[in-house]
Amino acid sequence: MTLTFASILHSAGIDPDQALVIRHAYVREHEDSGLPGLHADSTDAEILQYTSKHSARPRIFPTAPPRIWVVFIREGGDRARLWSVLENRGETSNDGTLRTFDLVTSEQMADLRNRLVIGWRSPRTWRINATTAAGYPVMEIADAEPVPFPGFDRLVLDHAQLQAVMREHRYASWRTALASVIGVYLITDTRDGRQYVGKADGAESIRQRWSAYATNGHGGNTELRNLDPTSFRFSLLRVFDPATPTRQIDAAESHFKTALDTRRHGLNRN
Repeated sequence: MTLTFASILHSAGIDPDQALVIRHAYVREHEDSGLPGLHADSTDAEILQYTSKHSARPRIFPTAPPRIWVVFIREGGDRARLWSVLENRGETSNDGTLRTFDLVTSEQMADLRNRLVIGWRSPRTWRINATTAAGYPVMEIADAEPVPFPGFDRLVLDHAQLQAVMREHRYASWRTALASVIGVYLITDTRDGRQYVGKADGAESIRQRWSAYATNGHGGNTELRNLDPTSFRFSLLRVFDPATPTRQIDAAESHFKTALDTRRHGLNRN
């Protein structure tokens, strides 16, 4: 049985009826607008800008394009490699010839960027409805390139990134590093700046503690249960060897709660 793009869309929570699929090719200029095209060294910013501009003629580009755009880059033959999924936030300009859209990168299918390759059955077509692309075969899902661990003192993750670190193969070295230490960590609610100081000690590593946050957002902490974890930012304040006595971890946790005043102005209750 052939795996199709429909399965990938479903796993990403993308409704094919509400999505557009685009395949860019390396060309000297944009066929719709005459603007400079893409080349093998185009940056992500250049590809995003290129994707945002389209002909004002309805025959060439939909009058009301959907919110989700899935963008591929053409490879040899009928292969198309996923570049990114974009969210269309609406048209920003239209001079009768050229339309410009406000596009932002979505986290949907982020773990498949530059890895997913589908077979493009319409060689002369550069954009199609996702309902059509859903039937296209998946030709390859390449192994993810490992992401180097930045170091404990440089680690800052939002909740979506934390979930990726705990799930994706490319972050295997991160999980190994986080499993090797215990210590004191900081969670900041970026909506209002309130902070929570927590600890992982005894037999519980930072990896184990943070896995709970990745799973349910609150890690069992009463103070965090009713907050939206999508606005959380995670960082490490101090790490220790797992053999460090619990009393030393407790003292460090208490110090940071006092230093950051998280009992009175933050999210710590004690």
